[in-house]
Amino acid sequence: MTGKQKRNLMLGAAGVGAVVMVQAWRRRTDYDFATRSVVITGGSRGLGLVIARQLADEGARLTLIARDEDELARAAADIRVRQPFAEVLTIVADVRRRYDAERAIAQALERFGRIDVVINNAGIIQVGPADHMQLSDYDDAMNTHFWGPLFMTLSTLPHMRRLGEGRIVNISSIGGRIGVPHMVPYSASKFALTGLSDGLRYELASENILVTTVCPGLMRTGSPLNASMKGRHPQEYAWFAISDSLPLTAIDVERAARQIIAACRRGDAELVITVQAKVAILARTVAPELFAAAMTMINRLLPLPTGPQGNIARLGRESESEWAPSALTEATYKAAEENNEM
Repeated sequence: MTGKQKRNLMLGAAGVGAVVMVQAWRRRTDYDFATRSVVITGGSRGLGLVIARQLADEGARLTLIARDEDELARAAADIRVRQPFAEVLTIVADVRRRYDAERAIAQALERFGRIDVVINNAGIIQVGPADHMQLSDYDDAMNTHFWGPLFMTLSTLPHMRRLGEGRIVNISSIGGRIGVPHMVPYSASKFALTGLSDGLRYELASENILVTTVCPGLMRTGSPLNASMKGRHPQEYAWFAISDSLPLTAIDVERAARQIIAACRRGDAELVITVQAKVAILARTVAPELFAAAMTMINRLLPLPTGPQGNIARLGRESESEWAPSALTEATYKAAEENNEM
């Protein structure tokens, strides 16, 4: 190695060291959510509502965006009962449409004068064999999990750049890091969100706009009741609701929300929630063939495709059986009642 090469290598190492030190110092700095303007999509129920409650406890000024006006009204009332002086703006909008995303951001700016944090949480869940999924299912998933966060980000970036800072949290999924059988449209769209989120992180960090990609495993939010089922509807709903309920497979949503807020506070690049999710990602990376064989075996345990009636989507609440609700799904139904999923 020539002297010039050695010098360049040392300079490169010093540069990397300086970046690491700056990031470490930034992580030491407390990010106070009090009076911060935080926008949460899908904020009317489930994880979004739980995050909103916890941020209200810290004094954040909240903008909750969802498609259902009644759900938003209940969510706002819920937060104000817990925090009587909480500032909560609710906006009925479909962030899958760029105009709606731009309008929502404009309304939040008009109300609070600034936007410090955007949490792209809005999501849908589609469960069933790939044989029963149609192009419209993939469109719906991509519109919700990719285009929605992109529209929200593009609408917010000019303002954050004027502020000279900002934080964006994208709620992806373990399904955005590993493929999940019987959830192919969901998983494919979450992969797209993970790629978008990671790429934006690298490009925006120099502008002090920190993007955090969150990949949770199963969380007990109560969401299976509002998930879309295809195929053998009762069987599909049963395995999904049971998996969502068991302590060994799912995490309490309050705990998950605390981890997400902490990651946003620190400006982390990524947060993977649950040990099970971390192990699955590691296994997929280290032993892809063995992991694929294991997932293939799991797929064989799931319900088989059925006739044309399986192409019709039904909500989880419309697909109940002796297995769900049951003692095995008690935690999911309790969470649904607590988090506005009923």
